[in-house]
Amino acid sequence: MRDIGHNGIVTSTTIRPTPSPVINRPNVTQVGVIVWLGSEVMFFAGLFAIYFTLRNFSPELWAEQTAKLNVPYAAVNTLILVLSSVTCQMGVFAAEKYRARRTGGPLQFWKWGMVEWIFLTYAMGAVFVVGQIFEYGQLVSEHIAFTGDSYGSAFYLTTGFHALHVTGGLIAFLLLLGRTFAVKTFTHREAVTAITVSYYWHFVDVVWIGLFAVIYILK
Repeated sequence: MRDIGHNGIVTSTTIRPTPSPVINRPNVTQVGVIVWLGSEVMFFAGLFAIYFTLRNFSPELWAEQTAKLNVPYAAVNTLILVLSSVTCQMGVFAAEKYRARRTGGPLQFWKWGMVEWIFLTYAMGAVFVVGQIFEYGQLVSEHIAFTGDSYGSAFYLTTGFHALHVTGGLIAFLLLLGRTFAVKTFTHREAVTAITVSYYWHFVDVVWIGLFAVIYILK
């Protein structure tokens, strides 16, 4: 493009196009997981409704059976699951920095990578599931069985489905760790996988907090 200056000299100027803004599209896998978790919210909402209906229409049965629950034991097991959500997020922070493995000693947790934090999260989740199995054994000895009454059916159906979701999260952690060890370089793809798995783990954590409040606290 030509431009005539104030002294009559014709000069040429180049018009440079304005750079387009960078568009960060959401990851398809993350969006799919979030949508699926939304459907899972509706599923667990139905299980919560079972408990509130039972409490409303069978208050005597509710009072009798909830008195047999070991609240301190369940509280400790709940704390383990809540802390596992914290360690999972620490693993996500390490993955976002592309730090797959620790850069210091095994006791220097502030230098841990994603692998160490996910291993710890897996162990705590496994402890939670085993703790629930022991609790089931104790409740069966207290005559709370799945086919014993409506409360037993609601209790084992609700907590059992949640335990299956926790087990699914543990399998996802194993797949994440296996994929991390299989690749030579920890890339953005592996980091996104870790973030996506953390969405699911935080979901089962939040759901259990609600279940714990309804089952063990609202007596």
